[in-house]
Amino acid sequence: MTDQGLEGSNPVDLAEHPSGIVPTLQNIVSTVNLDTKLDLKAIALQARNAEYNPKRFAAVIMRIREPKTTALIFASGKMVCTGAKSEHFSKMAARKYARIVQKLGFPAKFKDFKIQNIVGSCDVKFPIRLEGLAYSHAAFSSYEPELFPGLIYRMKVPKIVLLIFVSGKIVITGAKMREETYKAFENIYPVLTEFRKIQQ
Repeated sequence: MTDQGLEGSNPVDLAEHPSGIVPTLQNIVSTVNLDTKLDLKAIALQARNAEYNPKRFAAVIMRIREPKTTALIFASGKMVCTGAKSEHFSKMAARKYARIVQKLGFPAKFKDFKIQNIVGSCDVKFPIRLEGLAYSHAAFSSYEPELFPGLIYRMKVPKIVLLIFVSGKIVITGAKMREETYKAFENIYPVLTEFRKIQQ
């Protein structure tokens, strides 16, 4: 399994992806415990890439370019890392933030690293009749086009939320492992083909 985000250049493994489409991972949210109390003001004053506005939000917001990510660092020592495009990069980024905090003089550790959410997306390359889909899968679907243009599909197994748009663009969120993202897409793909809009 390549972790470098080369999905586009490799032939698709049809055993794992019968649809022939591999969702691209767009954002990984992970958490880690630095296991030490932090002085957020001191961190914000010493780190170049940090902002801290306690009136607005009780965490230091820190960014790094490589891998391009953002971290929320809390006084409790808990940290949330967002924006990475793969699990590997998410962990790499979280380690870099932990190292920055260590260099500022805090005895930060790297405990309980965990992927909390994976957001993937793909394009089935055909338009979808959302009304029909919402009607026949009413138990899982909520579709209110005046509020939001996409159909929200709450899959039970795996427990994943899919946003399905008329254009054929799909966003898949809520996975803790990329396999769940892939599985959810393969589960929904036959349904999408069933509600394919026929172009007049």
